[in-house]
Amino acid sequence: MHCLAGIPFDANSSYLRGAAQGPAAIRAALRCDSTNLWSESGRDLGAAGALDDAGDVAFPPGSEPFAEIERGVSEVLDTGAKPVLLGGDHSITFPILRAFAKKHAKLSILHVDAHPDLYDEFEGSRHSHACAFARIMENKLAARLVQVGIRTMNAHQRAQAERFGVEVMEMKNWSADLRLEFSGPLYISIDLDALDPACAPGVSHYEPGGFTTRDAVRMIQSIRGEIVGADIVELNPARDVQGMTAMAAAKLLKEIVAKM
Repeated sequence: MHCLAGIPFDANSSYLRGAAQGPAAIRAALRCDSTNLWSESGRDLGAAGALDDAGDVAFPPGSEPFAEIERGVSEVLDTGAKPVLLGGDHSITFPILRAFAKKHAKLSILHVDAHPDLYDEFEGSRHSHACAFARIMENKLAARLVQVGIRTMNAHQRAQAERFGVEVMEMKNWSADLRLEFSGPLYISIDLDALDPACAPGVSHYEPGGFTTRDAVRMIQSIRGEIVGADIVELNPARDVQGMTAMAAAKLLKEIVAKM
């Protein structure tokens, strides 16, 4: 069983807010009458039971957001579902992975992003969206972290990548012929700013020189490994142009679920 769940949270965004509206925008794009729910591999995600929706994680007044995210994702995983989580800023991946680590030993992560998000702290916060993968690795929530699309590495983050044994494939070295292979359970985390701003203007952090949407689709389709979950984060509808980034996110979602 596969399902969606939204995490409308952007309190750890460092530049602009707006990603909390991402889940609603991706859902609207997914159901838009301008397209359909078939994947390119011929899977009908509109068929009964093919893709359920668990709704959004709630954040009651006074609650601790990361605890609520971990609890909500754990509840979805307890049903046996393989979820695709819709963000939200990228800080949500840390509590998501805390839930996944309880279910899956020796988890691998494919992190698709313009930024490595490996800061030890950023602007005084250790839970900034720029720190998510430092928290994941220092808490040993993954046995392997592969990052692709990176094009903003600074000296500190290079040192962090070496410290944690991260396999970084910078965008300047990317080849469309590359095939990504994983043993054991795989979690995919996609920051939409991995796409070039020409393909995905609806993000807070523009970083030219990224993937085309076709590059990203081809990469997903060529993955070898057992995908147990994924997230798609950092859609900022306030910066989108006629919903084109939301549509790209929905396209990637369909291909991830079909690949599962």
